[in-house]
Parts: sequence; structure tokens; C-alpha cells
Amino acid sequence: MTKKRDKINYIWALVRIGLGWTFLWAFLDKLLGLGFSTAKENAWLVGTSPTAGFLLHATKGPLVSVFKAMAGSAFVDWLFMIGLLLLGLSLILGIGVRIASYAGSLLLFLMWLAILPPEHNPLLDEHIIYILVLNGLAYVKAGRVWGLGIWWSKQKLVKKNPWME
Repeated sequence: MTKKRDKINYIWALVRIGLGWTFLWAFLDKLLGLGFSTAKENAWLVGTSPTAGFLLHATKGPLVSVFKAMAGSAFVDWLFMIGLLLLGLSLILGIGVRIASYAGSLLLFLMWLAILPPEHNPLLDEHIIYILVLNGLAYVKAGRVWGLGIWWSKQKLVKKNPWME
């Protein structure tokens, strides 16, 4: 049973690191314009809003006016970019996985709301799948394998505030 449990924990750790890299990569690409999803001339560092393209052109459905109104807002841009950075780092390092899972779930849920209905399925898309995965990471305490989760959980601040684990 222990070997099977170890394998499961390693799989969750790989999923955590992979998803963390997904968030961190999105941050780096939008910040620097690495040419994958964001062209160099559309990088945040050259003054382009990292959220405006999605919010102005990809949103649809019943909440389209709400999301379009947020496009280009410096507050929304900073919140989004800091969120991507912290989510990526938290998941890769294995610290604050629980709070990162909740915050990431909120971000992904808002992105899902912005594109209702999803393009290929009336309800389910990658945003919802990622939410389920993030909640799985929090549930199994995935930061404790190949991460700093055990050390993090022993910190005084985290002991006083277990939601930060």
C-alpha cells in the first residue's frame, strides 16, 4: 500500500509542478511577450494591457458587458499578473498550495464566466477541469512531495492560519 500511495503522491506532485509552470509561463509570456500567446509588441513591459485582448475580444455570453468594462483597467491588470505569478510560484515551490488552489479556482471560474457558454461544450472546458485539479492538489496536500509544503506548514504564521497551508 505504501508504494502505491507514494506513486500517487508523486503523480500529484508532478501535476502540481506542471500546473504551476502553466501559470508562471502565462505570466512570463504576458510580461515579456515571448511570442507564444503574446507577441513582443503586446508585452506588458511595453505598456500593453495583459487582460484587454481577452476581455475585449474573447468574452461572450450573459456577462460580456461586465467583463468588457474591466478591459484595460490597471487594477485588473495588476491583480491578474500578480495572481499568475503567485499561483505559479506557490504551486512550483509547494508552499501555500491550499490558498493558491482557492485563488486559482476563483481566477479560472471568472475566466469561465467570461466565455459562457464554452466553445466546445455547453458547460465543461479546461477552466473547470483545472479548478477540479487545483482542489485535488489542496485536498491531498500536494506541496509536501517535491516541494516545501512540510517546512511551510511548520511556520508559526501558517500554524496560526491553517488556510494559508
